[in-house]
Amino acid sequence: MISLRIDDSVASVTLCRAPVNAINEEWIEAFDRILAELEHTPRVNVLWIRSAERAFCAGADLDVIGSLFATAAGREKMIAITRRMQQLYARLERLPQVTIAEIGGAAMGGGFELALACDLRVVADTAKVGLPEARLGLLPAAGGTQRMTRICGEAVARRLILGAEVVAGTNAVKLGCAHWVAPAAELETFTRALVARIAALPPRALAECKRCITVAVEGGQDGYEVELAGSAAMLADGETQQRVRAFLNGH
Repeated sequence: MISLRIDDSVASVTLCRAPVNAINEEWIEAFDRILAELEHTPRVNVLWIRSAERAFCAGADLDVIGSLFATAAGREKMIAITRRMQQLYARLERLPQVTIAEIGGAAMGGGFELALACDLRVVADTAKVGLPEARLGLLPAAGGTQRMTRICGEAVARRLILGAEVVAGTNAVKLGCAHWVAPAAELETFTRALVARIAALPPRALAECKRCITVAVEGGQDGYEVELAGSAAMLADGETQQRVRAFLNGH
């Protein structure tokens, strides 16, 4: 369903629930256990999320929706499952590690909401992404309306969500939904190089940078003071001192 592999400072999570990585309660619980483990694995500083299936993640399991939709009690359970997805993606977003989604195929609804909860997104030129729930009279309620608006801006969020629009990888980058696009045949190679480059950076510095960016986005704290506190912590860090000395000596 979901596999975890840790190599040095990189954790690779592979979505492998055939055929399209549809989300159900077991999927949510499996992913949540992995995130709980990574929260206590400080040597890992990059989480790379990818798929072994033709889709990255097609969203909610249609069989589950079909079994629950007919009754009021079932519809209440659908809301409970969506709440768990919100909590899961919020936990992913709060990880100290840099999180990278490699989107090689369709990422729809809850699947694209998963990608939006990551720090960075790489998409294949042939992939399709979107939050088209409005077609069914629904809405992307696992954080999709909030994250897409925050990441892409109000205009793009209104276009894609209200228009139930699905876009190709190249357009996803143009609209700000993803950071890089690569030919499908080169996607893994491109992403692997990106993962390796970031994994080579000091994990504490990445975590502090990520925290400062989060403060800037969410507000509620003095971001400048958070920067100074983070800088003080890093200046006292042994690895930082070693890197700065090596840089100065080489300079």
